[in-house]
Parts: sequence; structure tokens; C-alpha cells
Amino acid sequence: MTTPSFILELRRHIGHAPLWLMGITAVVVRSDGKLLLARRADTAQWALVYGIIEPTEQPADTACREVKEETGITVKATSLIAVTSSDRMLTYANGDQAQYMDHEFLCTPVSHTEGLKQPGTPDHENTDSGWFDPNNLPSNLATSTVQRLALYRQWKQQGSAAALFVTHGQENITSH
Repeated sequence: MTTPSFILELRRHIGHAPLWLMGITAVVVRSDGKLLLARRADTAQWALVYGIIEPTEQPADTACREVKEETGITVKATSLIAVTSSDRMLTYANGDQAQYMDHEFLCTPVSHTEGLKQPGTPDHENTDSGWFDPNNLPSNLATSTVQRLALYRQWKQQGSAAALFVTHGQENITSH
């Protein structure tokens, strides 16, 4: 994932100190139920589209922007699936520390034509992208994608009426 310029600026002042960051995950589903995934250039794993919310940006707008930047597909955010946070501070190879609050959104292509479009890799964060049957996903899914798809499935099973909120770890998931 490319580091946003506002984070690079913060890092100039605070070094590797922990940052609490807000992020999004976009679960993009076509009318036929296929999911949009991208193969990450940094890990070679298949993943849902995710990214960091920029200052003054609304989370749902971030989801739509990230999908467009990473796959070329234009989407609209239709529902909030879940709000979760990572359970620990992550330390990157360069020493930077961060913890994330994630806003998981259901998104749909803005038109039938967009849904039929073959996704691309316009920003080079990914090496490939495509539409996948949810019952036949690639074997090398990112761990975060496995977890977020589980939340999506639970949200659907509960009737999609309310977002899920994780409390005290993944074992206690409630809808509100």
C-alpha cells in the first residue's frame, strides 16, 4: 500500500512512534454475487480493496476512491458492514508503528456496465484484479481479507440491517 503524504509528513515529526489510523475495506459485490479482489504487489496475496482515510475525507468516499484507484471500477458504498480495530500495534519493516480502525463497506458497481468491466491495476499497488465467485476464491487470500469476508457473511446472515461491532476481540460480535 502506498503511504499517503499526510502520514509521511507526520512521520517526519514523530518518527516511528505509534499512529492510530482510520481505514476502509470495500467489499465490492456485483449483481451476480461475484466479489472484486486485487492481488497485492507487496505480498502477492489476493485481498479486498482497502486503504487509509485522508484528512477531511468521509469513510464511504474513501472506499469508492480506493476501488477506483486500485481497480478502475467505479462503485458506490451502499451499507456499513462492520467497524473493527486491529487487536495490536503493527510494526512495519522500517520500524513505523500503527494501529487501525477499519470501516468495512458493502459497495456495488454504479452501473451494469461497470460491473461487467474487467478490473485493472491503475495505481500499481496491485499486480492483478478480478471478479470471483465467493464459493471459489483464490487460496492465497490475505488474513485480513479472510477475517473481513467472515464479517461480511455474518452481516448478511443477520439480515444486513445493522453494522457489526466487534467487542473484546473477534469472539464477541454484535450488531447495533
